[in-house]
Amino acid sequence: MNIRRLTILVLTVAAGCSTMPSQETTHTPSHAEVAALLKSSFKAKGQAGLDRLDQDEMQRLCSEVRADKPLAPDVAEKIVKAQAATLRYPPGSLLGDWKSGEKIAQTGVGMQYSDDPTHPSGGNCYACHQLAPHEMSYGTIGPSLYKFGALRGYTPEMQKYVYGKVYNPDAFSACSNMPRFGHMGILTEQQIKDVVALLMDPSSPVNK
Repeated sequence: MNIRRLTILVLTVAAGCSTMPSQETTHTPSHAEVAALLKSSFKAKGQAGLDRLDQDEMQRLCSEVRADKPLAPDVAEKIVKAQAATLRYPPGSLLGDWKSGEKIAQTGVGMQYSDDPTHPSGGNCYACHQLAPHEMSYGTIGPSLYKFGALRGYTPEMQKYVYGKVYNPDAFSACSNMPRFGHMGILTEQQIKDVVALLMDPSSPVNK
């Protein structure tokens, strides 16, 4: 669970508790108090340090979004513009190896304290998306990506869009649920190319 979701959860629980009858004065915790609570309950171990609880400006703005307080259009525009500035496209072809991309989509290993930091991380794409038809277990948090390239075309422009979307989805949609795989260093440049190939190579099972 990322820090934004966890912060919202803590605030929701705290707000729910504050509505219960009590002899004492109720108090809705501030974001600073929630952050302090989170840090007090987490312990650094291996590569999983407390710095993961530190929010950047985008995460802070997105953490303030609630069901009764949707993201203001000007704030959404600010987030998208700032995140678009982080996009980094490598020279040459953006199309890697779809077979490697499928392996990346299948695994969520990486960046946990128990994982070997010298090994590459996975994207765990199936946790949120439908991709290849032979995979019967997949999440529905994100849209289906089955036949992604076949439906949209195998153009260089679409390849660039996919690369950017994987690199930093908030550059396209503010407060996305999708991780910023490239911007946060979760996946390498080559890994992102391989995921692009999984979606954009005509020979990929995604497009069959």
